[in-house]
Amino acid sequence: MAIKDTPEQWQVAATATPFRGNKTGIRTDDVVMPDGTVARRDYQVHPGSVAVLALDDTGRVLVLRQYRHPVRHKLWEIPAGLLDVPGENPLHAAQRELYEEAHVKAEDWRVLTDVYTTPGGCDEAVRIFLARDLSEAEGERFEVSEEEADMELARVPLDELVQGVLAGDLHNNCLVVGVMSLTAVLNGPGLDALRPAEAPWPARPFEA
Repeated sequence: MAIKDTPEQWQVAATATPFRGNKTGIRTDDVVMPDGTVARRDYQVHPGSVAVLALDDTGRVLVLRQYRHPVRHKLWEIPAGLLDVPGENPLHAAQRELYEEAHVKAEDWRVLTDVYTTPGGCDEAVRIFLARDLSEAEGERFEVSEEEADMELARVPLDELVQGVLAGDLHNNCLVVGVMSLTAVLNGPGLDALRPAEAPWPARPFEA
């Protein structure tokens, strides 16, 4: 048997959306279980996200530090953002986020990995890109606001980030998955084994 996630949809007897926020909402589904019983499942409905592990030519990763109110922490993260523009290509969204959050552009883009962040309680899918051949973006810097106004930027060696993850010092999902995935690729099949930047993304379909 191939070890591969497969799409499947169990019958939903009833559904409601008791809360709709600015970007996300909460949905309640009554799901028919295999034995015929019905169980209620509440989960966050999310438009999906992209994240960028930007690697410079000295092996450092571009990271940013930002306050995250739900967990009451300032977290070191990689650039990321919502897919909240209808029909936007995920690669274009990732390029936009790298520009807006770090004022950086990249010439080489690959898909590093795709993940569901919390599939037991949220339908968010994230595509993490690897970006290389970095350079300063042209034009004026994007004007940040709210939590991003307090954001710090740094470039940290990949090995140092791996150590921080294993020590329990770094917790952001995309950073953890990104740096560990990149380490596995570099110590295994190599970067040429990564999927192209426009590879299909069945977990979060979009219209080009």
